[in-house]
Amino acid sequence: MTNAIEAVVAAYVHTNQLDALLDLKAHREKLAASIRDRTHFDFGVLLGQLEDDIVAIEAGIRRLHAGNGSRTEPDSADTPGRPHQS
Repeated sequence: MTNAIEAVVAAYVHTNQLDALLDLKAHREKLAASIRDRTHFDFGVLLGQLEDDIVAIEAGIRRLHAGNGSRTEPDSADTPGRPHQS
């Protein structure tokens, strides 16, 4: 599934959808956490796939940050009600 997640990540990066990537990562992390403590079945393969997906998603997030100058929040000058500081 890594090729599939890489295609999804590439589409989100191309369309500059950081929130979608963050949601996708959070979902994969939640899935991994929910199966990590289960003992009645070996989920090792699934956990490995989820971890690979998370790595691919994080790479996409880094690409978006690099393309945006690593800005995740607007400068104070861009935020209404906040004074501009030089």
